[in-house]
Amino acid sequence: MPTPGEAILTLLSQRQKGSSICPSEAARLIDPENWRPHMVAVRTAAGDLSASGEIEICQGGEPVDPASLRGPIRLRLPS
Repeated sequence: MPTPGEAILTLLSQRQKGSSICPSEAARLIDPENWRPHMVAVRTAAGDLSASGEIEICQGGEPVDPASLRGPIRLRLPS
């Protein structure tokens, strides 16, 4: 079972440049049958990866500050 950060980076490495993933995809990679409990950990890992510059957290196709997140997000590699 991958960690939330590993799941995010694995999925993004499999996508075309500029493509994004939904955090739920990473949670499903961790546990396809019982993925919902992993969502908080995935979003936390996304914040950590964003802070280190490894990914971008986006809303409406634009990068956003993780501290101001509300609602649905997408994750992508930096452009």
